[in-house]
Amino acid sequence: MSETLADTVLVERRADGVACITLNRPALHNAFNEGMIAALTRAVEALGRESGVRALVLRAGGKSFSAGADLDWMKRMAAYGPAENLADARALARLMQTLNACPKPTIARVQGAAFGGGVGLVACCDMAVAAEGARFCLSEVRLGLIPAVISPYVIAAMGARAARRWFLTAERFGAAEALRCGLVHQVVPAEELDAAVTAWLDRLAEGAPSAQAAAKDLIFAVAGQPLTEALVEDTARRIAQCRAAPEGREGVAAFLEKRPPEWGV
Repeated sequence: MSETLADTVLVERRADGVACITLNRPALHNAFNEGMIAALTRAVEALGRESGVRALVLRAGGKSFSAGADLDWMKRMAAYGPAENLADARALARLMQTLNACPKPTIARVQGAAFGGGVGLVACCDMAVAAEGARFCLSEVRLGLIPAVISPYVIAAMGARAARRWFLTAERFGAAEALRCGLVHQVVPAEELDAAVTAWLDRLAEGAPSAQAAAKDLIFAVAGQPLTEALVEDTARRIAQCRAAPEGREGVAAFLEKRPPEWGV
């Protein structure tokens, strides 16, 4: 199927500051190819820099969220040499890193199948809501492969113990198990997916944009680190900087004056 890069990923910027990114290969269950990877990376990078964007919603058209690797792409990869394979893997790794590190809050809206790299996208988002009928699978070992570039994010989401099972058995698991192990935060009937996303967006809109970006950076700086004097000092400096910043001053003033804060966005 002939595609341009713009065909594979759709971007909608809303007046309320929400940007919706839609995976747009529904006939192929939104499977990845190099075009979709490149387009999605560019979209997340651009939206992450836009001052008018408050939050990103990652969603997919059709019955599935993403079925992982596209078969034609896999056929091309099979013929690649070492250098081509490494470049191809780096492109997917860059996508995952870009989405994970996006300074804006990100929400994954998951329906149907989320397999392979699709699980990686879910894990890279700050929040994830799944339909009751959603299915997940880390199927790489059945192909003689490993879920390498998505592993830092999936393991961070579900933990090493759960990852041992799902990486090694390549079993499919449902939304309830994804919720139990921490891959998603909420499971709702399919018809309530949009309402669940909207509820989170409403909560996000109440927070200060720069503070939300700083909070994400704080998590990356603190998670998994030993409690050292350097870490304690770093956290003290971070809160001191926030207190002195315009958002911090406005937020505290609004609280004391019992009024909604004005974040200037």
